[in-house]
Amino acid sequence: MFASADVVLAAAIDAHDTGVRKMAAVSGRLAYFFLCLTLCWGVLTATGWVRRVTGHQALRGGHVMLAAATLTAAGTHAMAFLFLDERVLGGLQIVVPFLGGEFRHALGIIAFDLLAVIFVTAGMHRFFRYRNWLRLHQSAYAAIVLGVAHSWFGAWANSDIDVMWLAGITVAMPPLALTFLRVAPPRLLVRLGLIDGETVPAKRLDKAAPMRVSVDNQRCHRYGFCQTEAPEVFKLREDGRLQYRQLPEVAVNQAVRSAARACPMRAIQLQGTEK
Repeated sequence: MFASADVVLAAAIDAHDTGVRKMAAVSGRLAYFFLCLTLCWGVLTATGWVRRVTGHQALRGGHVMLAAATLTAAGTHAMAFLFLDERVLGGLQIVVPFLGGEFRHALGIIAFDLLAVIFVTAGMHRFFRYRNWLRLHQSAYAAIVLGVAHSWFGAWANSDIDVMWLAGITVAMPPLALTFLRVAPPRLLVRLGLIDGETVPAKRLDKAAPMRVSVDNQRCHRYGFCQTEAPEVFKLREDGRLQYRQLPEVAVNQAVRSAARACPMRAIQLQGTEK
């Protein structure tokens, strides 16, 4: 009698853990999918490809929404470990790497923590210089690599490598291709025949000569990077409109050039004496 009760109890516990592990697997795969989709949409938005193809400007909120979906699915995947009867990770171990678990768990935790920091600071760009904010945002590439490695090591440990090989590599190929196109030097892309090498060289403006500033209101999204770089020239008003000086002093030319480079929408045009 007692033996049969123990068997029933063990079966219930096994069924419970099996259900939780299935939930963890589904949420983990969703996180993997949304991670790849977030990267693709971010690259296509930053390069202006969406606008050129559709004629409409991609919304920054779309990228944020996909990133939120990634973190939600990844957070569900991590929280599932807390509900296992056979505790693998618990407490701070699901958010602090190397406190417990295996090396593959630490990879996923580092990726999740880094993506969470990037997501939280995405709306704080007005309080940092553009270059510092951009470096932090670009660390998402490292987080994605860690997240993908965590997924593949997990698939190997759970004997699901065949599924990950067929589906995972298929989903990962577009982000890999777009990332390569995003970070590769233009000269290399020209040699590979991916872009046209016969482009008009960019005009170099005389830094010591007066400049005229103009802003394309259709492209400007009021992110505020220009105000961070050149507050003497650019200012975001309380009503959300951008106020700027068309003819700034020569002394702030360098700051104005930095503001033009910092604008992610390339909405700032500078006119002046060419070198």
